[in-house]
Amino acid sequence: MSPSENRFTPLQRALHWIMAICIVAMLFIGVGMVSTIRPDYLTLVSVHKPLGVVILVLALVRLAVRLVRGAPPLPESMPQPMKLAAHLSHLAFYVLMIALPILGWAMLSAADYPVVVAGIRLPSIAPHSNDLHTLLWNAHRFLALCFFALIVVHAAAALFHALLRRDGVFQSMAPWNVDQPSLPVGNPAAVSQERSIRQQ
Repeated sequence: MSPSENRFTPLQRALHWIMAICIVAMLFIGVGMVSTIRPDYLTLVSVHKPLGVVILVLALVRLAVRLVRGAPPLPESMPQPMKLAAHLSHLAFYVLMIALPILGWAMLSAADYPVVVAGIRLPSIAPHSNDLHTLLWNAHRFLALCFFALIVVHAAAALFHALLRRDGVFQSMAPWNVDQPSLPVGNPAAVSQERSIRQQ
């Protein structure tokens, strides 16, 4: 189950795409919550709260798997600033995937609203306070907007690697199997050598 030379493990790829679906759904539900009124609002809230807990659990599992299993190295042809941006964006993803659900949970606790998942009421993690609720609500909203922007940048970067650089970065997390490695980028001699090997 350790990562191959060029790909994440099947478990890591499954967690990535399951969480991607959950997070995108959560963001759209959040937008709907702030732009609608009852009774649709109550329906969205009833989905938003347990889905947030699911994302929190999956994020913690994913972080543990990442720490244990590691990740395939980035291509040597990738510029150092791009590698730094990739590492920082991954760090930001983990921080936001964990911080946003906890902030939401604390926000509801501060408002004395119950958080119920599978019929089980979760304990409050913040004291009842209207001022604290307002502070946490603003923080939750701000970080959600940051998360949305990060997702847009992440998607654009994935397309850049998949369609332009074709350096194997996108394939490392792609849900499908990749039969042949992509050609190296930025090294004509390596490209020529790779082509010669494939033709033999």
